[in-house]
This record gives sequence, structure tokens and C-alpha cells, in this order.
Amino acid sequence: MSQHESDIDSQSDVVTKPEQAPEQAEVPLFHVVMHNDNFTTMDFVVFVLVEVFAHGMDKAVSLMMDIHRTGQAIVATLPKEIGEMKIAIVQEYAEEAEFPLLVTLERA
Repeated sequence: MSQHESDIDSQSDVVTKPEQAPEQAEVPLFHVVMHNDNFTTMDFVVFVLVEVFAHGMDKAVSLMMDIHRTGQAIVATLPKEIGEMKIAIVQEYAEEAEFPLLVTLERA
């Protein structure tokens, strides 16, 4: 028997599955909801949607129009801590610009 044949014979035909990580608990998600008001400009809302929530310009304009027409819109769905952080950033921007923009967090 050649060395090559010996190597083949010594290899196992049993396929083993890699160990799977234990199931991780799913992180609860929350909706970040932006509310309409009569003072915050549409341009500012679009700016926040692009800068804070990383929406493209077309999506940001569409969301801004939804907020304007219906009074509110879900602008992101995130884990609670990240949603809270994004809301804090929006509030800082709004305070600096002197807008009363309201953004809330709701369980998804």
C-alpha cells in the first residue's frame, strides 16, 4: 500500500458538526418614534434623520413627510440602550437649535 493510500484509509468518514454556541437570549427591540410639532423645521428633521439615524436622503425626506402628515413615525428600531443614546443625541441637537422636537421610545 502506498503512503497516499495509507493516508486515505486512516482518515475518518465521520463528519462532525462544529460546536454550536448556546442560544443567546434575544435582545428586546424598541421603536424610536419622532413626533410632529409646529416649530421644528422640516430641514432640521431631515438633518437629524440623516446624521443620527444614518438614513439616506430619500428615506429621511420620506420619513419627515410621514411625521408631518400623520403626526409621528417610527424612525428606527433598536435595542433600548442604543435607542436611548440616539434620543439623547437628538435632544442635544434640538436644544442647540432651539426646537421642541419630541422623540420617544416604545417597545417594539
